Amino acid sequence: MDLGLRHRTVLVTGASGGMGREIAAAFGAEGADVLVGYRSRPEDAASTARLVEKAGGRARTAPYDLGDPATARTFTEAALDWTGRADVLVNNALRPFGFRPPGDRFEEVGDDWQGKLRDNIEGAVELTRRVAPSMRRSGWGRIVHLSSSLVTEGVLETDGGRIGSEYYAAAKAALHGFSRSTAFSLGRDGDILSNVVVPGLTRTFRNEERIATGFGVADRYAARSPLNRLLEATEVARVVVFLASAANTAVTGQSVAVTAGA
Repeated sequence: MDLGLRHRTVLVTGASGGMGREIAAAFGAEGADVLVGYRSRPEDAASTARLVEKAGGRARTAPYDLGDPATARTFTEAALDWTGRADVLVNNALRPFGFRPPGDRFEEVGDDWQGKLRDNIEGAVELTRRVAPSMRRSGWGRIVHLSSSLVTEGVLETDGGRIGSEYYAAAKAALHGFSRSTAFSLGRDGDILSNVVVPGLTRTFRNEERIATGFGVADRYAARSPLNRLLEATEVARVVVFLASAANTAVTGQSVAVTAGA
């Protein structure tokens, strides 16, 4: 199937590793021009760019920090200066919290929860604001926000989880509402679609150690899945690429769960 992404300009945040790296590479396989966003690891972003090019696309790297609104402007400008377009935005970057043992209380969490809550929603909103004018001018665009199954499943105290997961889930839940509403406002001006992908616990090269030491969370999550395993990042990436493609003509304003059925 031709997904209609060849020479489309795709902005992927948080693409220096993990899920973002697989998403960027999957767009490269469709012949897209991929702007690889990174926060603090330019060398890892360069590795992702090489993967994109090996897959068949073109790539450049540019810094982007959820907590710094100015980088939303410079990141978008990097795409426009490169190709004159901003066809697809994948809001994948996140501000993570660390694992915590079972029994810890969310109201006792320090760990800069207020800043991380703001960054995890405001960063995605600001970058969406920046790409919207380009999409409206061309009459075509795709926005895909990466969320979390914590929004629908909640944080089970008996399973442990991450420090501040409650606040992270709150930020991601807000993203669902934002995407649903912008699907209507952007859709008035052309073939512009906005969706949320909701992954379950997903295995990436970057989080292998955290999964292994996460107080058994991974094993319990896998046991809830009909597939009896965790997701692989490539599986999530394929869904993201379809939603961001010209082959998707009707799915917008939706939250699409990719959780291995868990």
